[in-house]
Amino acid sequence: MVNVTTDANINPVIVVLGSNAALVSNEIDTDKACIVFNKDWQTGMASSIITGLNFLVEKYPSTDGVIFMMCDQPFVSIDLLSNLITTQNETGKPIVCSSYENTLGAPALFHKNIFPELLLLKGDTGARKIIQQHPDDVAKVFFLKGNIDIDTLEDYDNLWQ
Repeated sequence: MVNVTTDANINPVIVVLGSNAALVSNEIDTDKACIVFNKDWQTGMASSIITGLNFLVEKYPSTDGVIFMMCDQPFVSIDLLSNLITTQNETGKPIVCSSYENTLGAPALFHKNIFPELLLLKGDTGARKIIQQHPDDVAKVFFLKGNIDIDTLEDYDNLWQ
């Protein structure tokens, strides 16, 4: 994922880690990405969004937006990420998300005007909640194979069959 984002000229790249952070961090090229540890990872997805977004705003205050990605979506591509940005520029919508299997979700791009709402998320609630609350402010980009994610070793083994 880090290589896809840097190859798409998206910077900075911030990787938020929680469980197994020590093991995972050894696999990340820190020349390409900043690693941030989410000490509250057990409380759910919202804490990772908040941890990453707080780091972004603190270290890169002039940032206009953020793309949230999940590490378990193997088919994220440079074209998909570029399409998110292009679609936001063309539509002016503050939220541009991926569309797959009747779902709107990650990767998703949020304009900085949405940051305050993102920082209020709690528990195991992701940014999808905000997407659902603002249907008129959302543009969509089709993500072929966006429904495929890898949560287990079995998912990984089945990916190439």
